Amino acid sequence: MKLNSLKPACGSTHSRKRIGRGPGSGMGGTSTRGHKGAKQRSGYKNKVGFEGGQMPLQRRLPKFGFKNINRVEYKAINLDTIQALVDSKSYTKVGIAEFIAAGFISSNQLVKVLGNGTLTAKVDVEANAFSKSAEAAIAAAGGNAVKL
Repeated sequence: MKLNSLKPACGSTHSRKRIGRGPGSGMGGTSTRGHKGAKQRSGYKNKVGFEGGQMPLQRRLPKFGFKNINRVEYKAINLDTIQALVDSKSYTKVGIAEFIAAGFISSNQLVKVLGNGTLTAKVDVEANAFSKSAEAAIAAAGGNAVKL
């Protein structure tokens, strides 16, 4: 084997399509662009949502609803999740840092504790919001619900 005898494997390369080089190329005449219309002409630019002059889908459908700009989105954490966290790590205080360390939330998310499940451990819970049932359950177990 010599460097001057190296060549690509058979079938691994393709010859470039030479467009607009006359009828002998097999791509003469329209140069693979088809007949007439905007796509055949120079300067054609495909606009997003353009359907050839037909009324586009986004204009055929009615507008509805609205986005509340004041909406605050919370990540829900239930009492049974907190109980499992306390059982596995034996925390006396559970807050945002512990939820992030456990992988329940990311650092930019807000937390709301919900009352699903039971809490038996006496634990202080720090979160951005609490449901009434969660606050009552934490107090009944002997802990404190601290709003951040």
